[in-house]
Amino acid sequence: MKRIISLNCNGIRSAANKGMFDWLAGQKADVLCLQEIKAQPADLEGLDTFAPKGWHVHFNSALRKGYSGTAIYSRAKPNAVLTTLGATEFDDEGRYIEARFGELSVVSLYLPSGSAGPERQESKDRFLKFFEPKLREMMGEGRQYVLCGDWNIAHTQKDLKNWRSNQKNSGFLPHERAWMTDVFENIGWVDAYRALHPDAEGEGYTWWSNRGNAFANNVGWRIDYQLATPDLRDKLRAAQVHTSTRFSDHAPLIMDFDL
Repeated sequence: MKRIISLNCNGIRSAANKGMFDWLAGQKADVLCLQEIKAQPADLEGLDTFAPKGWHVHFNSALRKGYSGTAIYSRAKPNAVLTTLGATEFDDEGRYIEARFGELSVVSLYLPSGSAGPERQESKDRFLKFFEPKLREMMGEGRQYVLCGDWNIAHTQKDLKNWRSNQKNSGFLPHERAWMTDVFENIGWVDAYRALHPDAEGEGYTWWSNRGNAFANNVGWRIDYQLATPDLRDKLRAAQVHTSTRFSDHAPLIMDFDL
């Protein structure tokens, strides 16, 4: 069994202060993928909290301090770690890190959010256009992939509480949803959570606004995914979203694979 956890931690230091690493110690996880770490390696150097015993730690920080960035914690030492996609706009923001373990690649991915305004939505749209052929390339490599991360898109009406009022908002725009449909139906990636819970609604949410008691009322969005290559579909064993303790405005997505 291999347990892979994905979490947008909204600041690794903030999440650590809220007990994320204490919680991780009891999870029997093999890999932890973090997004939006908002830290540089130098900020965490020498602090045991961020380099727990028994874990190999790799960061891809944004050039801009206190912004974006991804990380992978793994029990096994990766054979290789890749941190570039080949587009300066996104590489400078630390949006991708891939750890390779033999024939398996585990990726921590942080798609841009378009909610801050038109400029950020334009950046998000550029990412979608750029990343689609990358997803096709990965599918044709013959490797096993698990792409973990905050995709900042709710795919269907089942993936957010108030879908009717959000149809013109970033994260649920028609072209974003169509892009996700293409990823699943045409390119062939497997939505690991949906493969195990095809009809689930509220319990699959992974993000809640900090406004209006959204978490208490479970007015959420499912925007964090683990996408797998088709050869891993039959190896999926369990999926859950951890909500009993909170480390950020997102919740950890926990997937168990028979690998």
